[in-house]
Amino acid sequence: MPKSRTGVLIINLGTPESPSVADVRKYLREFLMDGRVLDIPWWRRFLLVNLIIAPFRAPESSKGYQHLWTPEGSPLKVYGLQLEGLLQKALGGDFLVKLAMRYQSPSIKSVLANFENRSFKRLIVVPLYPQYASSSSGSTQEEVMRVVKGWEVVPEIKFVSRFFDHPLFIKSFVEIGKKYTEQGDFDHYLFSYHGLPEHQIFKASCDNYCRLGDCCAVFNSKNQYCYRAQCFETTRLLAAGLGIGKEKYTICFQSRLGKTPWIKPYTDEVIKQLAAQGVKRVLVFSPAFVADCLETTVEIGVEYKKLFLEQGGGHWQLVESLNVHPTWVECLKQIVLKNCHEE
Repeated sequence: MPKSRTGVLIINLGTPESPSVADVRKYLREFLMDGRVLDIPWWRRFLLVNLIIAPFRAPESSKGYQHLWTPEGSPLKVYGLQLEGLLQKALGGDFLVKLAMRYQSPSIKSVLANFENRSFKRLIVVPLYPQYASSSSGSTQEEVMRVVKGWEVVPEIKFVSRFFDHPLFIKSFVEIGKKYTEQGDFDHYLFSYHGLPEHQIFKASCDNYCRLGDCCAVFNSKNQYCYRAQCFETTRLLAAGLGIGKEKYTICFQSRLGKTPWIKPYTDEVIKQLAAQGVKRVLVFSPAFVADCLETTVEIGVEYKKLFLEQGGGHWQLVESLNVHPTWVECLKQIVLKNCHEE
């Protein structure tokens, strides 16, 4: 069998080249100028990003990245490159595995240059976002298609749009979570996901099914691509695997931007409510992310912890991301093999 018959491209969101204000500003500009992220007219997006958001948000975000940064660099990229190597080893020589970032480097365009004219039978693209959203998975798929459309030979391309309910994805988080649940009891469990503007949920709604309410409680064909419904289903599966009753956990959403309504409940408001109810010990999962990053390590692990303690809470514990957990590597291997139909 010829070597590297299948190309495998794993793609995460991206990270600044350094925690400097200049590099963070550059990253924010590329990220927020994506029309699927800020879905407003181009001219409004250009003015908002370049005159308001990037100039004023970059200095504050830079402080977060400085806290996050390691001697090897950004954890998102460090773990991503390690994952690339582990997945390559797990799949073997019939595959070529490469990591790319949707924003900044290594860019999708530069990495795909390694795949062009390789006589691949197929290319499998795995955006590393468990739950599908237009602003993450959709944007990544669009960028891949923009690049490959210029190739003289375009191989069969398969996109893995979501894996929020994959048994090994769930098992990975359960295994990591049990390190903490087996150490002692927690009063409450939070499952905090990255938020989205409400209007993006409605735009993706099938037959106007989404109501941003109890419709997310049951996962079905009507809401299978609803980001909020996918988050609810991930949580249900994780809670079942961890043996957590419905009354003991809350699903919430973080990282909102601007004044428009985002999907609720908001994580910071839930924290205040829990503290007011006398909850003292909280274990927090962030199952929208597969690698430690600003939104997990800093936003949840530092900023939300501070908020909880200030409100009277006692113990706040963040469950780390999957990073290079062996079960997570096996999950990706099985996802790739499932999409690689050999004769």
